[in-house]
Amino acid sequence: MTARLLRGRVLSFRSRPGARDDHGSYLFEDNGAVLIENGKISACGAYDEVRLASPLGVEVIDHRPLLLMAGFIDPHIHFPQMQVTASYAANLLEWLGTYTFVEEQKFADADHAARFAKLFFDELLRHGTTTAAAYCSVHRGSADAFFAEATRRNLLMVGGKVMMDRNAPEALTDTAQSGYDDTRAVIKAWHGKGRNHVAITPRFAITSSPAQLEAAGTLAREHPDLLIQTHLSENNAEIAYTLELYPEARDYTDVYALHGLLTRKTLLGHAIHLSDREMAAIAEAGAVAVHCPTSNLFLGSGLFDLRRIKEHGVRTAVATDIGGGSSYSMLRTMDEAYKIQQLRSHRLPPIESFWQATRGNAEALGLADRIGTLEPGSDADIIALDARATPAMRIRMETVKTLEEELFLLQTMGDDRSVRHVYIAGEIVTA
Repeated sequence: MTARLLRGRVLSFRSRPGARDDHGSYLFEDNGAVLIENGKISACGAYDEVRLASPLGVEVIDHRPLLLMAGFIDPHIHFPQMQVTASYAANLLEWLGTYTFVEEQKFADADHAARFAKLFFDELLRHGTTTAAAYCSVHRGSADAFFAEATRRNLLMVGGKVMMDRNAPEALTDTAQSGYDDTRAVIKAWHGKGRNHVAITPRFAITSSPAQLEAAGTLAREHPDLLIQTHLSENNAEIAYTLELYPEARDYTDVYALHGLLTRKTLLGHAIHLSDREMAAIAEAGAVAVHCPTSNLFLGSGLFDLRRIKEHGVRTAVATDIGGGSSYSMLRTMDEAYKIQQLRSHRLPPIESFWQATRGNAEALGLADRIGTLEPGSDADIIALDARATPAMRIRMETVKTLEEELFLLQTMGDDRSVRHVYIAGEIVTA
């Protein structure tokens, strides 16, 4: 049995904070520890108590004064878009046609996909992201490369072969039948193997015919434990075009509902421009609205209305949306999410932002029993954050007195330099 004890300042969430002073929603120990045994967390709390419960001769790794947390979770990101990030375009549809669809065609080549799988996970881990829900390309081989590399690194990852049978270059389309068959093959090859989770992934209504959405709905009925990921109401022109393509639908959300794709397992990327009816339908289904702040600002798509979303009882998540997004960092993502809410006259406490990027996103993926917290029994995917990572941060930390102030500093000024250590299943991968 392998065991190690990580000592540091420990933060782990129990529930969504109801207010800035909701101290019961999280565990914080200034002198804390996390005991790891065989890749899982077996104890977490005050150092003296956890030390007494540890096996004799356990290896102690002292990370003080760093902040130990569960690794960040990114629930909406595009694996083939590393070289799309920072592409200049006026809006979503121009960006897709000019850059994204061109770049994704390269993933038909197995060597290209394998190379970028390595680069992709290197970048995620460097930024402290230990789990992501990723869109692969339309090619089955891109999903194979994604999961093969995730397996090699023992990462818990969610991914899916994109289904896309129209309104895209011919080299980047499948058919309703081949999209169904290839997704089934990816599920058989990878779902539940190692720490892999396959997601059913129709890109969005514009690039999927009714027949393909019906095939995706069939997959969802055949595999009710699988996540479904797609895009919804990111851009006004996108919404108008979708309703032209699906005149029988009451609205964009109804397109997915009509094809059995609006469920508690559904991750709806963006979800910016929603009517009250749509929000009610999403809440009733238990689906998740995934906020992608850097992407929404970069592409000029709109400002996510978190307060209204919460008032309707819609579950939420926050994500980078690389390559529409402009940073792999969940710290930078939290910062932009905060600014968007400021523009909407809604104050977003940092304690809620850090809950969202860890346990909250884990709950959105239905994986809170595995990741997102430092609870005993969880997989030991852990990061150590440094609020003094840069000279400017060190100067600011001289006046920081509270956990809230430290978290706000991390999300406002932090980036990959603040991620000092990353552990995957108890094994250190960055030091």
